[in-house]
Amino acid sequence: MDLLPLFQWCEESGLGRTVRESVWAFAVIESVHLLALATMGGAVLLVDMRMLNLGMRQRPVAELAAEAQPFQNAALIVLIISGLGLFTSEAVKCYYSVPFSVKMAALFVAIIYTYTIRRRFAYSGGDGGTTRMAVALVSVALWFTVAASGRWIGFSG
Repeated sequence: MDLLPLFQWCEESGLGRTVRESVWAFAVIESVHLLALATMGGAVLLVDMRMLNLGMRQRPVAELAAEAQPFQNAALIVLIISGLGLFTSEAVKCYYSVPFSVKMAALFVAIIYTYTIRRRFAYSGGDGGTTRMAVALVSVALWFTVAASGRWIGFSG
């Protein structure tokens, strides 16, 4: 199934045209997107580092995860909304972009992983453990891939 017509429609939509033709819209949306990514990354990394026993050892992982969850959820919502604004302004470029494909695949896997497997291990009792550490390392790798490939989009044609 060829998605090019869908990507072309997105780019020619009112939102795509508005963001593309505005002097400031893309920059403002991208700034919000990056702030949300930093918030999401901070919330995820805080818990992952605790799961790796690399900080905040006095706090139970489950307690820290529960406190970080609202920030993580809000940041994810802002990331998706702002990402849609950025995407619609240059959807055809994204269609041909390998970094965009990598980012979308990594984002999909990272969201599913974060809200299922990682969540289960973060809220389970006990500290440490090789499996919990492996879960945290996979989480860090997935979210790093999302951020790095997103940055790569900006450097690709």
